[in-house]
Amino acid sequence: MLILTCPCCGVAAEETELQPGGEAHLKRVGPGGSDDEFEAYLFARKNPKGVHFERWRHAYGCGKWFLAARCTATLQVFGTYKAQTPHPPAEIVEKIREARPDWQPDWSAE
Repeated sequence: MLILTCPCCGVAAEETELQPGGEAHLKRVGPGGSDDEFEAYLFARKNPKGVHFERWRHAYGCGKWFLAARCTATLQVFGTYKAQTPHPPAEIVEKIREARPDWQPDWSAE
């Protein structure tokens, strides 16, 4: 079973207490965006086998949204952090690199 620690209240919650919210760190399309950009924002999602960043809500706890870094193949959790963070904290990136030395972040091109 997947267990994530909510960074807002500090409770280690089982996935039955949480609500998944999809991929994290998506750039929203504003009113000036094209139809193609808006369609990509709504429907195009990564579905990697490996390291993935996701949004979760502590539904049966504090109710706050947070982000988690985990491996989709093994359910290994690298860490959780507050939803307002634009990129994963350095300590989580370091944990990922220790477990997956060849992993490259996809935000480095921004």
